[in-house]
Amino acid sequence: MDKKVMDVLGKVKSGTTTIGVVCRDGVILASDTRATMGHLVAHKKAKKIHKIDEHLGMTIAGGLADAQWVVDVLRANSRLYRLEVGRPMPVRSAAVLVANLLFRRRLFPLLTQLLVGGHDAEGFHVFCLDPWGSLTEEKCVATGSGSFIAYGVLEGAYDRGKGVDELLPIVVRAVCSAMKRDVASGDSFDVAVITKQGYRELTEEEKKRLSKDVGWSS
Repeated sequence: MDKKVMDVLGKVKSGTTTIGVVCRDGVILASDTRATMGHLVAHKKAKKIHKIDEHLGMTIAGGLADAQWVVDVLRANSRLYRLEVGRPMPVRSAAVLVANLLFRRRLFPLLTQLLVGGHDAEGFHVFCLDPWGSLTEEKCVATGSGSFIAYGVLEGAYDRGKGVDELLPIVVRAVCSAMKRDVASGDSFDVAVITKQGYRELTEEEKKRLSKDVGWSS
């Protein structure tokens, strides 16, 4: 593989764990909160899950500045779409917009890997994007340096037919397992749920209860 490609992939995978899961009645997005800069823990409460609209969210991994720029562009365009068209932007359209932003910069890639998830008239969706704009729709996906550990939990327990309440403990267990074994993931975690009622981030009390259920203590 080309050295430039390997360098970019190395930087994108240099520190985080993000998860996107499609459930029977919603979408779950989860991440750890540790931000690293080489071997330095730069921040313990970094925000890696972002609300784009009432029906749409995104997780970020990789270079923070690059990822936040994409979040800002998508958020602005989602709001413009709602104003001009009179309805929410479809999840696939949001993901394709992000893919085009990334592909346009392919010669000097944005060092980020993203998950776009949400609800629209076609149902619940999660899309995964790499730094060059490759786009795939997934039912259960993890990104970042802790993704290999998270997959070890998710692949044995995930079931598309389960609801949000059933899959939340599994997703949290996957994130916490990654935080235990991946030095670049850690400190705490965030979880957002997107249902037909809209976007909602779990409260600290809810996260503490789930942490206790899966045996995690920060």
